Amino acid sequence: MSQNICPSCNQELEWQDGKYHCGQCSQTFIKQAYCPDCDAELEKLQACGAASYFCNTCNELKSKSRVRIHFDKA
Repeated sequence: MSQNICPSCNQELEWQDGKYHCGQCSQTFIKQAYCPDCDAELEKLQACGAASYFCNTCNELKSKSRVRIHFDKA
């Protein structure tokens, strides 16, 4: 099951031009991760095929399983 679901209509989002697009409701979204501890926007670090998240507010790495993923309208 895909993790990229439209927050408006619950349909699977498509990847287009560097953003996520919903064909059902014609909206475009940006996938953003937020810190589970302080709700700050996280920086995505990608190396060797693995993704990690860093919180500049807490000044520490955050587990991918703990981050809160949200689709913001573009």
